[in-house]
Amino acid sequence: QVQLQESGPGLVKPSQTLSLTCTVSGGSITASYYACGWFRQAPGKEREFVAGISWNDGRTSYASAVKGRFTISRDNAKNTVFLQMNSLEPDDTAVYYCAATRGVTIPLGQQGYDYWGRGTQVTVSS
Repeated sequence: QVQLQESGPGLVKPSQTLSLTCTVSGGSITASYYACGWFRQAPGKEREFVAGISWNDGRTSYASAVKGRFTISRDNAKNTVFLQMNSLEPDDTAVYYCAATRGVTIPLGQQGYDYWGRGTQVTVSS
């Protein structure tokens, strides 16, 4: 049973930086060809795609709202995926979720992912 655990919740001020970590257990994200992604859900809004990364060749995909500010990366040896968030804005406030799925593509929709973490709160406020 694959399990994902997010860490790195925080309260930061606008323009500051925060990093999130997703640790995968119960399976190898390399051996099982897992593409990984980050989603977020703000109060009263639907869950939305933030960033995704392929399992082996470093391909990435970003939502337009975060492109140039956020960076997704992974350490397959440690079964870990990261989300570096720079120049944070109040609109980035949300619960952030890590997700994984087997395959070579990077799904942009929730339905493309099979495994989910429980989420971690990120609050950007002055």
